[in-house]
Amino acid sequence: MKRRDFLKSSPVVAFPYVAQRSVLGANDRIEVGFVGVGGRARWLIEHEDFAPARIAAMADCNPASLAAVAKIRPESASWKQYDSYARMFEKEKLDAVFVETTTHARVLICLQALQAGLDVYAEKPLSLTVEEGQVLTRAVRHYKRILQTGTQQRSMPINIYASNLVASGKIGRIEKVIVCNFIGPERWTPKPAEPMPEGLDWDQWCNQTELRPYRTELHKGWARWWDYDGGGLSWGVSGWGTHSLDQVQAALGTSLSGPVEIKPLEAGPTSKVELRYASGTVVSLEQEIIKDHQQLGAIFQGTNGRIQIVRGDFITDRPELKKHAPDVTKEGPGENVFHLRNFFACIKSRHKPNADVEIGHRSNSVCHLVNMARDLGRPLRWDPAAEKFLNDAEADKLLSRPRRKGYELPKVG
Repeated sequence: MKRRDFLKSSPVVAFPYVAQRSVLGANDRIEVGFVGVGGRARWLIEHEDFAPARIAAMADCNPASLAAVAKIRPESASWKQYDSYARMFEKEKLDAVFVETTTHARVLICLQALQAGLDVYAEKPLSLTVEEGQVLTRAVRHYKRILQTGTQQRSMPINIYASNLVASGKIGRIEKVIVCNFIGPERWTPKPAEPMPEGLDWDQWCNQTELRPYRTELHKGWARWWDYDGGGLSWGVSGWGTHSLDQVQAALGTSLSGPVEIKPLEAGPTSKVELRYASGTVVSLEQEIIKDHQQLGAIFQGTNGRIQIVRGDFITDRPELKKHAPDVTKEGPGENVFHLRNFFACIKSRHKPNADVEIGHRSNSVCHLVNMARDLGRPLRWDPAAEKFLNDAEADKLLSRPRRKGYELPKVG
């Protein structure tokens, strides 16, 4: 079947086979596209170095976003523009795609990219539900593709060094981990429609969710709402909370696992929560939000010292542990360079990247577990091996959500 035969008349395009792509040589240029060119994509395009890749095309259901990106770099005006990512997959000879969309649309697009034979850089949070992350993980393995999750601290040398200090017992047994009390998402209350921005494909934007009347608060403030994210505001659970809880997973050595108990101290989206791991370590979402970027990490309290890991640095009461530490990774332009290089290197080597799909899925699942415990207002017991709750049918129902017709997850395998 040829790539041009992929296009269907339904909102979602099914890609029924895996395109066989040739192996790239060390000097071959990697052709990449972008799906979703809103704020995060624009920041990456403007401030980061994509060598040895070349951005060839971009797709977005909002023509205003495409027009804005075309002005960022001198060469960006020549990138092919598409109002349909499926058409971009069909027309362009891409090796990889950056999926920088809203959270609620991300997994389906990633799955279709994998089916089209593309490697994927997927922004965080990786999924809207635990089920989505499970399906995506299976798909990456089934189609033998590379997927890097956009949790860039996984590739920062100093974060890797500090994580290894904690995981290897340099501060003893970890008794408690303290992180910011990141807030959960809000529920939407129906409101009358507002005028639609010219050219916006609102059906495509809504994706799996209810096709609601257009509202600016939904389109521009989507990260605030439960339908579209798990608290994607800067200080939300699946916003910067994803980075913090991913750092916890890395340092505890539980990147492919998770907690066994989730205990909210009360009900509601701002409740403090305690996560207990099988080792006995307790991770407590208790720190007051002070909007300091040091809260993007975590404080690890061990029997033989304390380490606070932040993005690009760490602080410790054991100064000798910093003696051989790598340089600090400064926040801002260039902070993603290690992560992008790792992704592009893995496209060529076919090795798993630093923030492989399962790592991203597991860290994102911790965010989902926090939200579910708050919603139910009671402790939950979790089996990280089976990825199910223990004898809790009510909680298991929250692992997935109904999807709008035409935007169902494809079967894998």
